[in-house]
Amino acid sequence: MKQKRAPRKAAAAKAQRRSAKKKDDKTRSAPKDLLLGAHVSIAGGTHEAPARAKAIGATAMQIFTKLAQRWAERSCADDECVDFRRALAETKVRATVAHDSYLINLASPDPTLRRRSIESFVAELARCEALGLHYLVSHPGNFIDDRESGVQRNADAITEALERVPGRTILCMELTSGSGTAIGSSFEELASLIGKVSPAVRPRMGVCVDTCHAYSAGYDLVNDYDGVWRQFADVVGIERLRVLHLNDSKTPFGSRRDRHELIGEGSLGPGPFRRIMTDERLVEIPKLIETPKLNDATKTDSRMLARLRRYAAGSTTRA
Repeated sequence: MKQKRAPRKAAAAKAQRRSAKKKDDKTRSAPKDLLLGAHVSIAGGTHEAPARAKAIGATAMQIFTKLAQRWAERSCADDECVDFRRALAETKVRATVAHDSYLINLASPDPTLRRRSIESFVAELARCEALGLHYLVSHPGNFIDDRESGVQRNADAITEALERVPGRTILCMELTSGSGTAIGSSFEELASLIGKVSPAVRPRMGVCVDTCHAYSAGYDLVNDYDGVWRQFADVVGIERLRVLHLNDSKTPFGSRRDRHELIGEGSLGPGPFRRIMTDERLVEIPKLIETPKLNDATKTDSRMLARLRRYAAGSTTRA
């Protein structure tokens, strides 16, 4: 007759298995096909950005192609493009993204500002094509006067720009937080904007969802994660989702404010980011952080990306 294992021995064995599982959670690597990175600086030239992405172990990166707070435009010379591509080839980056200038307002009712914005946007698209970037993220403009008129002006300007700069770069309209007269704080408005763009260039249109913006705009990724993505799929179409910005928020749900926080340390907390990093529907979507850099951009970004990789691997640790 077999003797039952002593309760103390059984408890010890259970504790050993639990310890082994925790160790496995911490050491398990994230999926190899993960597209994850950050917005990195182009100080010293665009060719310096890939090395900064490499330093944080990125497989995706976002850059500005010029100073974002200045109107001064520039073209990418052939030698710049060669240097950029050569530097990029020395990294594991497989998805490249640019963010356009914050000064651009394609929805402006002011003819002078709108024309200046269109020309700046055309120059931005041209730089993206020259550098071979996959995506350009753009904030929809501010309507100022009448919302519907602003959406139409925005769509008309996008149509003009994409017709003037043919190519492969996908334009991704970013979901906004809903402050002031900004367009694009709802899935419905993004869908309406895209629907007003000429069918001839509409295949080059996509969407970028920023987690901070979405939460601030009233999309509850904390308590209704599946519902939010179900609504996005129904209204916009999941095939339009081309880029994700992963940012926690310094402000509460529905605040209509755009204030980024470190991953898992703001009002969203770790939950939505764990879900995103293990969501099979989002595996092939480049995920980029725009979180605070603190005193050391490389160190802070590396820490945030390591945290997200642990989430992807199923770890319950946050560090």
